[in-house]
Amino acid sequence: MVSVSDAQAIILNLVQPLDPQRDTEVVDLLIADSRILAVPVTSPLDFPHWDNSAMDGYAVRYEDVQHSSENPAVLEIVEDIPAGYQPKSTIQPGQAARIFTGAVIPAGADTVVMQEKTRREQNRVFILDAPKPQEFVRHKASFYQSGTQLLPAGIKLNAPEIAVLAALQCPQLSVYRRPRVAIFSTGDELMTLDQPLQPGQIVDSNQYALAALVRQSGAEPILLGIVKDDRVALEKVIAHAVAIADIVLSSGGVSVGDYDFVDKILESLKAKIHIRSVEMRPGKPLTVATLPTPHSPLYFGLPGNPAAALVTFWRFVLPAIKKLSGITLCWEPVFLKVRSHHELRSNGKRETYLWGKLHLIDGVYEFYQADGSQSSGNLINLAQTNALAVLPVGKTLIYPQEEVQVLQLSN
Repeated sequence: MVSVSDAQAIILNLVQPLDPQRDTEVVDLLIADSRILAVPVTSPLDFPHWDNSAMDGYAVRYEDVQHSSENPAVLEIVEDIPAGYQPKSTIQPGQAARIFTGAVIPAGADTVVMQEKTRREQNRVFILDAPKPQEFVRHKASFYQSGTQLLPAGIKLNAPEIAVLAALQCPQLSVYRRPRVAIFSTGDELMTLDQPLQPGQIVDSNQYALAALVRQSGAEPILLGIVKDDRVALEKVIAHAVAIADIVLSSGGVSVGDYDFVDKILESLKAKIHIRSVEMRPGKPLTVATLPTPHSPLYFGLPGNPAAALVTFWRFVLPAIKKLSGITLCWEPVFLKVRSHHELRSNGKRETYLWGKLHLIDGVYEFYQADGSQSSGNLINLAQTNALAVLPVGKTLIYPQEEVQVLQLSN
């Protein structure tokens, strides 16, 4: 049995990111959100493209208005310059142009006086307060200089990046393909949600939960259904899964019972099993293996109990998917230190994960443990969970208002 930190290190060392030469595709910008950029982006354009005004006001020569606080300057208005208009005039001594936010600064002008510090009378403007030199002028290339790297490869494209790419007039771009994750559940007791349940039978909720988590991570779930506790059938599904996927997730069948066949089948397929159990609760029965195929898929045999399956996904599988996806930052788990609202207990024998919610109380986050049992088989109180409190080995009690480390559940 390995520690949680050792398990994380083993798993992340096994993950090789997608190949930027082979594992990419071109997508339209409108559907590129949440994708991982595969190629650095540069632009032939400067940002701003030209000197422009950051304020509604008047474009002036600073030397004409530098003493306006003592004696208001009176300037002749020679042109109105709205956004999207190319100025026709060159500002001469004693002149100004009415200008609007985003509009091109006319030749001769070097400063903008905001409208609130002026008074206009017909074609004259009174400058009532001296501006700073070059005030409210956004200079060409002051945000970005053409030809330099604008966006690096390996970043997730969110709304700000999409806006930048749109401003570049970039209709398509190269992104990493979505990692393929095969998912199936094992057990004679499992039924689909449209089947009537008989005594001893339960609905296979794990497949739905894991598929949702895989989609949220940016990967593509491949659902292979329920496999009964039959070694031949299970071997066939595993062989198919490792042939088509980058990562395989099975739930159930990885403990030490008579019908737990997963490890034996992996060994028969010449897999290298790196982890057989982890010193954590819930989630002790976790198998991690690699298969000797050309693309060397990573196999996770997750526990069958719902809470254990989700906790092990959040703790180990999600970081693996993120690293595989090509993202270069923020793929490791995010832990926060917060106050515990409740008393938290553990037997101290294994690293323990308790699920619940983070609430912002008077500007400070507090962890609220979910009501009801923290049993690995309790699916119900997992709803609305957004954090896992972590009690290390040897820690049996966290008092209310005491600091606790939590794993923040986000994608």
